Amino acid sequence: MDNPNLEIDQVRSQLSSRERPNKLKILVVDDEPDNLDLLYRTFRRDFNVLKAESGVNALELLAQEGEVAVIISDQRMPEMKGTEFLSRTLPQFPDTVRIILTGFTDIEDLVEAINSGQVFKYITKPWDSGELKEVVQRAAATYDLLKQRTEELRRANAQMQLLTVLVEVTQAASSLEEILAPIAKAFSETFAADGCIVQMMTENALLGTQGVYSKTGVVENWLSQDPLFKTAIATGEIQSSLNIPKDPNLNNLTHYQAAGVQAHLIIPIIYRQQMLGVLSLQWQQPCTLRADELNLIHLSVQLVAIALFSNCSR
Repeated sequence: MDNPNLEIDQVRSQLSSRERPNKLKILVVDDEPDNLDLLYRTFRRDFNVLKAESGVNALELLAQEGEVAVIISDQRMPEMKGTEFLSRTLPQFPDTVRIILTGFTDIEDLVEAINSGQVFKYITKPWDSGELKEVVQRAAATYDLLKQRTEELRRANAQMQLLTVLVEVTQAASSLEEILAPIAKAFSETFAADGCIVQMMTENALLGTQGVYSKTGVVENWLSQDPLFKTAIATGEIQSSLNIPKDPNLNNLTHYQAAGVQAHLIIPIIYRQQMLGVLSLQWQQPCTLRADELNLIHLSVQLVAIALFSNCSR
């Protein structure tokens, strides 16, 4: 790999053409049908809007749909007040941003809800459509920032764990088998892959010595049939297809279909111009990789190459 940055740039280029993310989901909750319909029509162009006519129904809907970016809830509703409903969503969806609509001066409930972090802002009825849109846009931006910071923290922790595992394994292991399996597991967990294979090679041919990890417990090794593997070995460069169903060169290959693999990244493990093996990351859904993740993969594979070379030289 004379120019590793070129390889990373080639993989990055696949990311620039990926589809734009779906609209953020918001949930509007009001027991008055006219208000509920108005809220839906106000935000449907910019968001994927879910509707519920009560706090109970809203909780059921969240259980089915999962996290939403913003919840807009009326305060005075039968069975359950808006602040009570929002408090129940907080443990499971801490990043969701919550807005209360109120036509009453329920100051104590609102102050308590705001102070406890349950409510981002309250809007009085009748609301001004422009003001409400502005508040919801700010709430959506706040949600995006929270998710970004959460993801950055998760990624930083995962990266540190991966590098720690690589160092510990290479220092303590006494055989290739002891090295390969934990490496496969660490890579899979760090990059949220469904499966990972680390397999040794000699003279550009796969050996039986391998480390395998899968979330499901089963990984079928079809690397010898894979065109991405063959290209990676021929060029000594990272190869990837991050959306196999839409890749005209790969979407008809039976081994991908049989294994349910929809994204594949394969990296040659090279040390001092010697091909030691390959590392294969596999996902069962199309995926994306950030530039820092690609850089981490490249750095980590370099550490793996050093570890494997040292072990083979003993």
